[in-house]
Amino acid sequence: MKKIFLASCFIACAAPAQADPSGDAARGKTVYQQTCAVCHSLEYNGVGPAHKNVFGAKAGTQPNYAYSPALAGAGLTWTENNLNRWLTNPEAMVPGQKMGISVASAEDRADVIAYLKSLQTR
Repeated sequence: MKKIFLASCFIACAAPAQADPSGDAARGKTVYQQTCAVCHSLEYNGVGPAHKNVFGAKAGTQPNYAYSPALAGAGLTWTENNLNRWLTNPEAMVPGQKMGISVASAEDRADVIAYLKSLQTR
């Protein structure tokens, strides 16, 4: 019995902490401003495309932005799952894309995604 208890404790302690999948939009705004706003704006295209209404949009279709052929032809829609995969490792998801950073923290990714979802006006 003692061995089962110790094994259960080990498994519980060894399991990685999971971020709240619903995310915190207020915290996501802060993460966005610190991490994403270097290249992205909500309203206008800069180094990266504008992000207002990005959630649910087809990837590579923001007007007046020069996407990489890889992303423009990827056929992705920006869902929670796809945004999470993208922010985790853009190059692994779409080889040849232009985004040069990732968001390592699962909590930060969930919060940024919640923030982007909160900006939907359509």
